[in-house]
Amino acid sequence: MKIHPHAEATYRIVPLSGETFGVEVLIPGSNPTTVSSFGSETEAAEWIERKKNRVVSEMSEKKGFHRASRRW
Repeated sequence: MKIHPHAEATYRIVPLSGETFGVEVLIPGSNPTTVSSFGSETEAAEWIERKKNRVVSEMSEKKGFHRASRRW
């Protein structure tokens, strides 16, 4: 069984221009990408939590993924 592509991802809130924020997503073995743009750090943090929850949900639905041995 393979690991979900985002199971080992790390997320970091980064300031962007014009008082907006982005989320830098780093997946091991891939180039970082930035999801933008959020109007506040709170919105960016909420997006991160939704993304993490979605990954856990997809893994628990037995879609051929298993949990990585990593803690968030």
